[in-house]
Order: sequence, then C-alpha cells, then structure tokens
Amino acid sequence: MFEHICPKAEWCPREVLDSLLELAIEVAREGREGRRIGTLFTIGFVASVMRHSRQLILDPLAMHPAEARLITDPNLRGTIKELAQLDGAFILSETGLVVAACRYLDTSAKGVDMTFGLGSRHLAAASISRETGRYRGCCVRERGCSRFLRGAIAGRDSPGTMAAEQAQPSSPCTDT
Repeated sequence: MFEHICPKAEWCPREVLDSLLELAIEVAREGREGRRIGTLFTIGFVASVMRHSRQLILDPLAMHPAEARLITDPNLRGTIKELAQLDGAFILSETGLVVAACRYLDTSAKGVDMTFGLGSRHLAAASISRETGRYRGCCVRERGCSRFLRGAIAGRDSPGTMAAEQAQPSSPCTDT
C-alpha cells in the first residue's frame, strides 16, 4: 500500500511507515466498538514534538518496555485502537517506537490554512508539521487519513479503498 504514497521516504524504515499507515486507515475505517473515532500520529522529530506538546492524562504507555511499544508489533495494534478513543496525539520516533500517547500538541495555528470541514485534530497536525518544518503528521477520521507537510495537507488516503492520492511535487516523499 505504501508504494503509492511515499516511495522515497528514506528518513524512516518502510516497515514502520507501512505499519503506521495501515493502522491509521484501520482506525479510520473500523472505528472502535461500532463508533467512529479519529486520532493523530506524529512521526519523527520527537524532541521537538515533545517540546511543543504536553500530557493530557497519564500516559498509558509510559513505563512499558520499548519492545512492547513498537508500531510494527502486531500485539500493540489493539492497544493503539483502544487508546485512539482518548484525546491527544501519539508521538512516534522514526524507528516506530511509540514514545508517548495522549499528548496535546501545543503549537500556534496562526497562519495555517485549512480546508473547510476538517477539525481540530487536522489543525493540530498541520501546526506541528509547520513547527517542526517537515512532514510528520497523520490525522485519522472516518473519511480517511490526512498527511501534512510544513503546515499544509500533503495528501489524503481513503479508508474504503486504501488508495492514495497521487503524490504532489511537494509531497513528503520528495521533500525529505
């Protein structure tokens, strides 16, 4: 699936990006226990994202061993889906380690231009991607997964078909 979205994303292992995108689309498509849910993932620039965020509730993944917090671990998928029902973002390293969950991204949205119909999660993802200067946001809702680059939408993925839009010249793949 990832071939259509980001074939040149050399900054992060392909297995990590594939696992994250598959999980994000599953959350968007399936929801949880019959309810539609959405969530937000950031990947990379962990120190910067942590500096520009704060914990909303006690982090339910804190103190778990690193090997149990890898996005590529199939045993973590159900846990992420459950935690996606809570407020806040998941912060991932480039290696796929879920560093934190339930984080409030505390960046200014001033100057971020958003499409009508998108919500606060999208605004937070756009803001943090602009703050860190790179693509690093993935916002999930029932209609799909939106990816962000430097404060703007870089692409959307449909949960029904899992088909991605064609990469734009400013896509995160070609702008690493």
